[in-house]
Amino acid sequence: MASDPVLPFSSRSAVVCRDVAKVWAPGTPRAHEALRAINIDVAPGEFVVLLGPSGCGKSTLLYLIAGLEDTTSGELWSFGDRIEQPSPQRSLIFQEASLFPWLTVGQNVAFGLSIAGMPTQQRNEVARQALQRVGLTEAIDKRPDELSGGMRQRVAVARALAMQPKVLLMDEPFAALDVQTRAKMQDFLLEVWRASGASVLFVTHHIDEAVALADRVVVFTSRPGRIKTIVPIDLPRPRDPFSPQAEALRRHLTAQLQDEVDRAFAEQEVLAAS
Repeated sequence: MASDPVLPFSSRSAVVCRDVAKVWAPGTPRAHEALRAINIDVAPGEFVVLLGPSGCGKSTLLYLIAGLEDTTSGELWSFGDRIEQPSPQRSLIFQEASLFPWLTVGQNVAFGLSIAGMPTQQRNEVARQALQRVGLTEAIDKRPDELSGGMRQRVAVARALAMQPKVLLMDEPFAALDVQTRAKMQDFLLEVWRASGASVLFVTHHIDEAVALADRVVVFTSRPGRIKTIVPIDLPRPRDPFSPQAEALRRHLTAQLQDEVDRAFAEQEVLAAS
């Protein structure tokens, strides 16, 4: 049987996924398939949201693109280069800010630059500029435990921006924040994204957040995660969350997700009973 043709892609694409699959713990009793046949291209400067039920492999895909894990099969590319290891061009921001509590805010932001061997004076200036972009210049000498949750996540974004990445990978970065802070952080993120020119892949469970942020929403199936549909969000920014168009998109995404969430819950009940 002839193999399927390889889909073409541009070397300018920020991220290219071709038939990407991931099986955790293969060949063991604990083996499970996280992702299957993921195909997507992300353009330079595009904001793409990954939306799906818990356990569908959204975060796994970010780790693969970051180069922190290997694919089981398929290929990943970024700006024409095969992704085979981590790169400062692709920065991953986790659910928790993951700051070093013994370092100041400025030292946290400059940490990656220090590892890269940048001279002290230069990296301190880069860290100051990154903190200025996220509105936290005055916090440069504070410790992380002196900051609110939203401020700590802004420091995490500044640390990523200091490396001047071409791709920002964000794994539910606002999940632990209250509703009001989350909304403020979404506005802040859009400002930083526009200024940086980076492409963003953003994982969330929240449909409202997807509609507020995305150029495109990639809806995943329940495990093993596959792409069910890709929904473009053509609303102008800043977006009115109460507009009829936004409400229609929320309803459409809710309908797309409902069956997948039901399947995910059913699978979790079976696993809990076994």
